[in-house]
Amino acid sequence: MEAEARPGWRNHPLMKRLPLLVLAALGIWLWQVTSTPERELVWQLDGSGWSTVRAMDFQVTGEDGKIIKREERFFTAAPPHEVTLKVDLPEGSYRALIFVKEEGHPTRPPLVEPLTIGQEQYVLRTLRLPASR
Repeated sequence: MEAEARPGWRNHPLMKRLPLLVLAALGIWLWQVTSTPERELVWQLDGSGWSTVRAMDFQVTGEDGKIIKREERFFTAAPPHEVTLKVDLPEGSYRALIFVKEEGHPTRPPLVEPLTIGQEQYVLRTLRLPASR
């Protein structure tokens, strides 16, 4: 009788694909490590005057003035105490323009906030509404 060759781990079909799987995993890991991190910009609305606000338009611009992220929020009543904006931002200096639209009032000039982003993922800012004219 002839002895059958036992299939060993070296002859397993996955072994032929192992180098490709390792390269794919390495590529995904490098992509995740080098990607732009998502930041959470949290605006705490402080002071009076927010009860008449019905919309906010957030614009984050780079140093060149180009808009990186724009998001509008609409409210049926006063906005919540905190408004969160998620945006992919590398470390650097930016500017946030917040356009506040009040019910029954003319459009205000934008609130301008400088942003310096470091390694933190969570950026907290307090936003006060200036008195209307």
